[in-house]
Amino acid sequence: MKTLRYAPLLLCLYVSHALAGTPINLQHAATPTANITISNISGEVHVTAWDRPMVQVEGQLGDGAKPLAITGSDGKLSIEVQPKGNGGSWFNWDGDNRMGPTMLDLHVPRGASLDVRVVSAPLMIDGMNGGKISVNTVSGRARINANSPALDIESVSGNIELAGHAAQANLQTVSGDILAPVLGDQAKLQTVSGHIQASGGPWRQLTLSTVSGDVQLAGGIATDGKLTVDSMSGSVQLQLPAHTNAMVHASSFSGDLRSDTGKLQRSEHGPGSKLDATLGTGKGSINIETFSGDLRIRTSN
Repeated sequence: MKTLRYAPLLLCLYVSHALAGTPINLQHAATPTANITISNISGEVHVTAWDRPMVQVEGQLGDGAKPLAITGSDGKLSIEVQPKGNGGSWFNWDGDNRMGPTMLDLHVPRGASLDVRVVSAPLMIDGMNGGKISVNTVSGRARINANSPALDIESVSGNIELAGHAAQANLQTVSGDILAPVLGDQAKLQTVSGHIQASGGPWRQLTLSTVSGDVQLAGGIATDGKLTVDSMSGSVQLQLPAHTNAMVHASSFSGDLRSDTGKLQRSEHGPGSKLDATLGTGKGSINIETFSGDLRIRTSN
């Protein structure tokens, strides 16, 4: 009777042990500027920069995944979590290929370039300096603290949080928010319903577009720089520094348009308002358009 009483507990312990992930402990030599590809379907990915000529991978491999390996040469390495089964494809999640979450904790050379692909795995990249960074995520949040000449992040529903500095940044989401407090001199930000909060500059070229997500933008433009903002129903707030030199054109079809500079003109026939203003020398160009979203332009004293 005692054996039967404890049988469910023993079974749970057995199942828990059987489903527990496999510890990961891998190393591979790498050049200081190696190109490194990382992919994971579910779990977590944490990439930390260090000053060693080596890639180190620790963590826990999820149940149902193939044994993990670092493949490639010292200058081009790949770490890809793949499901077991006949498909062996990174995007094949059906049937036998469903996996438990895999936790990847990587250390990579500080100047390496990264190409990271995740599905529902939150991503953190910290301390990179000098290499290009490309990220593709579905629902995992991406936190990037890096100094990079080129940063490209595409997300569906995961938020993008950017720290450090990217000379060129391309940030795109569908419903995820974008937080980018230090944008470099060239940037392109796009979202459907996610909010955007960004600052930086002076920008040589900044393009920002949103459908229903609200925008808070603060910064100036370089000499002959160009800033373009396009919104459907999302509200837009733009904070410009006092020394801005630009021609400003702003318009809204049905949104409330207000500005600290320029003279507001309202349409005589139907809705719509616009303003044109010259700031400083007027060498740069600022163009902001909304359809039904409110628009507010502020200039610092």
